[in-house]
Amino acid sequence: MGFKEELDKKLCELEKSENIRILHCIESGSRAWGFASPDSDYDVRFIYVRPREFYLRLDKTRDVIEWQLDDVWDINGWDLSKALRLLHKSNPTMFEWNSSPIIYRTTEEWQSLDGPINDCFSPKPGAWHYLSMAKRNNREFLQGEEVRLKKYFYVLRPILACEWIIKNGTPPPMLFSELSEAMLPEELKAAVNDLLRKKTETPELGTGRRIDVLNDFIDSRLADMEAAVSAIPDREEISWERLNEAFLRIVG
Repeated sequence: MGFKEELDKKLCELEKSENIRILHCIESGSRAWGFASPDSDYDVRFIYVRPREFYLRLDKTRDVIEWQLDDVWDINGWDLSKALRLLHKSNPTMFEWNSSPIIYRTTEEWQSLDGPINDCFSPKPGAWHYLSMAKRNNREFLQGEEVRLKKYFYVLRPILACEWIIKNGTPPPMLFSELSEAMLPEELKAAVNDLLRKKTETPELGTGRRIDVLNDFIDSRLADMEAAVSAIPDREEISWERLNEAFLRIVG
């Protein structure tokens, strides 16, 4: 059985077992970012909806389904109601799931949400999200003379995503190649591309001496971006109207 057939079988079993309908299913991890290793697992994420009666009940179940987690598969999803509430808060994860370049399954109902989804993006909290992620990963993984080399991508990607938001005010693309082409200084591209090649060809990139030119860039950008993010204007509160309309249309 091929990969696509195996995944589709798992999703059908999930729908039957949980009494749900999957609206949108994508790849969310390093494969969608474009720097997967040969042995990377599959980070499958999905948005689902339950029968209408479920949303009218007084007793509720969890709005998250964690279906499988092992060395090959990491499969979990969110209820439509949870997804739309997070969209209203401009949660960056929702914009990533909606723009993943690897789509396993989708529906016209989900595609009809493109307008409301884009309307919900708020640049300031999105930029803070990526800046905080970059700071945390840099602090945890890239200090010292010996570092875990693959972690450079887990710092560079959120830095470039934050830069994208500061410059464009829109959700950043998922693919690291798009971000680096648009936002990475030309003089760093050779070093980053060489490291990217090694990561995508090597099952486990392991540790190595820190790459000073990348650490210097990271330290410089992290020091400068906080003021730039603070200067982004606050958005007016997002209306619930279009999200409520979408929810009722899909559930009803």
